[in-house]
Amino acid sequence: MIVGSGIEGIVFVVDRLLFDSERIVQRSWEDAGNELGIRHMGSHIYHTLGMNVVGRNEYFLRVFGPDFPAEEFAGRTRVRFREIVEEEGLPIKPGVLELLEYGKSRGYKMSVATSSRSGYAIHNLEEAGIYRYFDGAIFGDMVHLAKPDPEIYLKACEAIKTRPECSIALEDAPAGIRSAYAAGMIPVMIPDLVEPDEEIKDMLYACVPTLTDLKQFILVGEDISGEQQICLSGSAISD
Repeated sequence: MIVGSGIEGIVFVVDRLLFDSERIVQRSWEDAGNELGIRHMGSHIYHTLGMNVVGRNEYFLRVFGPDFPAEEFAGRTRVRFREIVEEEGLPIKPGVLELLEYGKSRGYKMSVATSSRSGYAIHNLEEAGIYRYFDGAIFGDMVHLAKPDPEIYLKACEAIKTRPECSIALEDAPAGIRSAYAAGMIPVMIPDLVEPDEEIKDMLYACVPTLTDLKQFILVGEDISGEQQICLSGSAISD
């Protein structure tokens, strides 16, 4: 992949990247599933990463059939998620504040592109005190097509008036990487629940273990032009 010189913007996914939230979501799915007599619901999260509510419901209907109680399940998971967060908090990932401060200090435009609904995402971002860092935001209920379609990332770049080829997309999920790649952006993966396979590695500009590593090894360079690919997780992305 040839990366355009000069970075104009950074687009962040929210869950699993800014917040250590997906494990709480997984617990809420497991608990809600048990209440409904459906065992091992938490394991299905690995198949739905990056999907919006429409995509998840379509997945559930394919797996469980037309009788799956999608609305009741969603309602129970929201209640359980909030109970866990109220008891334990919603932790911010290490390096988030430092990276946001760095982005602002360098004049990068920053946006979020999340499959989550606006009310849920804005509440979490405001509660954490980090919503103010972003110049734009696109949520799952603002797009027609779910990831891996590029719509959400194209709109996120449009919202902050940056060119996709000069904008970094920070993602943790394969569907999100496919979306950013299709949008012509600079895909960077920070894996959480899922490691990239060979197909995803071929789409990546970089794969780094943490946001702290991303700041140190990529953004500080100010110019990541060229055909190189970077991997800081122990092995090369591609030959």
